[in-house]
Amino acid sequence: MIIWLSSYPKSGNTWLRSLLSSYFYTNDGSFNFNLLKNIDQFPSAPYFSKYSDLFLKPESTSKFWIKEQIRINKDKKLRFFKTHNAMCKIDGNSFTDNNNTLGAIYIVRDPRKIVSSLSHHYQISDIEAFEFMNTENKAIVEKIENRYLGFNALFTWQFHINSWVKCEKFPVLTIRYEDLENETFITLKKVFEFIKRISKMSISFDREKAKKTIKSCQFKIMQKLESENGFEESIINKKTKEKLKFFNFGNKNKYQELLDKELIESINLKYQEQLKNFFYD
Repeated sequence: MIIWLSSYPKSGNTWLRSLLSSYFYTNDGSFNFNLLKNIDQFPSAPYFSKYSDLFLKPESTSKFWIKEQIRINKDKKLRFFKTHNAMCKIDGNSFTDNNNTLGAIYIVRDPRKIVSSLSHHYQISDIEAFEFMNTENKAIVEKIENRYLGFNALFTWQFHINSWVKCEKFPVLTIRYEDLENETFITLKKVFEFIKRISKMSISFDREKAKKTIKSCQFKIMQKLESENGFEESIINKKTKEKLKFFNFGNKNKYQELLDKELIESINLKYQEQLKNFFYD
């Protein structure tokens, strides 16, 4: 069965994925990028390239979402998957169901920080990043040899949050990126206990291994690893053709200094309900 690590893009999903891959797939909590292969991304092109379908529309792969999850779950093993897909239906096709999903961990992040990160990652202006978050039918689309094989349905930031946080098909643990950043040990333990409960694992939380995991997944170490070895999920700079830093801002993402005051006010007004619900000042 699948446990999803879900979030809107640039909300800390890769960091949680790193922490869990380091904790669950090593003996001592030492992290390296190869460990991320233990927590694959879904939906992504490799899962649909084998089909004969022409995939002429970006959303065409949605018809195989459940079929692929059934195939993945054949061996009845517990698996984590990273996803940016909303918990939604496309053309009547559900992203997942309680026959294939055990639960989900949803990461929410201050939207003002998401704007800054989206702007850098997609090489767009801050205003365009804000518009990105408010586009009704927004999706991440990947076209390979004229076939739409990579498709993640995002919708708006608000819709994305509600689709997962209010999901009643299976248990969902919601955590804030900021808590993962400021109270990493406590938050990681909370995530572990949630996984243990829904999967009925018999193992106990290893405090020492968790500490080593957290230390090896520090942002500055991730930056160093990316600098030395590159990171396959980073985007190519449109001008220089070199890879942009994936691990870019970290705790230096201070939106008060990075964003225009009027834009901050617009974000505050648009997302006032979410800012209040998730205790963002």
